[in-house]
Amino acid sequence: MAINTPLMNVMVGAARKAAKILTRDFGELEHLQASRKGPADFVTQTDLRVERALREELSRTRPHYGFVMEEGGVVEGPDKTHRWFIDPLDGTTNFIHGVPHFAISIGLEREGQLVAGLIFNPIRDELFIAEKGQGAWLNDRRLRVSTRRELNIALVATGIPFHGRPGHDEFLAELPRVMNQVAGVRRFGAASLDMAFVAAGRFDAFWERGLSSWDLAAGTVILREAGGLVSDLEGGDNFLDGRQILASNSALHPALLKCIRG
Repeated sequence: MAINTPLMNVMVGAARKAAKILTRDFGELEHLQASRKGPADFVTQTDLRVERALREELSRTRPHYGFVMEEGGVVEGPDKTHRWFIDPLDGTTNFIHGVPHFAISIGLEREGQLVAGLIFNPIRDELFIAEKGQGAWLNDRRLRVSTRRELNIALVATGIPFHGRPGHDEFLAELPRVMNQVAGVRRFGAASLDMAFVAAGRFDAFWERGLSSWDLAAGTVILREAGGLVSDLEGGDNFLDGRQILASNSALHPALLKCIRG
């Protein structure tokens, strides 16, 4: 493995173990039960089982760390300096429709700073990992963001706020402004993988509103270690709590901020 530290071994081991549940259930979608958390927002028994498996495995080796989880909420640990951010199934709507584009996402915060991230799509066996100061990697290949400098040749990813969620009007105003400037816009439905793809140079940028900390924590570390920039849509650092993000290479970031904000 590209980063052979005790921390990353723990994270990868937990993700690969939990991913067995994902791949098994993905092969038996006709038996899968899904319920709605809100408009166009689904949760499955798979989400719950994967999250439970991740929590159990991470707690086994780091028993005092806290958790911020999509399904289980915030769980305080005795060690107040460390928190795991877990999205057990990013791309649930893709998953329940049989679209093989979803991921497990694990981020670690130490003393208020994001220090490690993992994003794993088990169907493609693509494991994106990063640890602060260790670089970003896809399996055994070092990652770097793209070097494109002009918007008119950039491929940009985005996410559309769920129907009934805040941010819809802002997005509908932003989309044509961006589409008129870039080579193309893609909407794949899994924010963690969008960020990983920017880190890998597959996308040149990604922006979205209405996200949560577990959507962004792992991807933030991976992107930064790949040489990318992460900000909120005002250009500041309030993206985890502000629930909005722009991720790109450094050359495109200022122009994209201006374009999105109009």
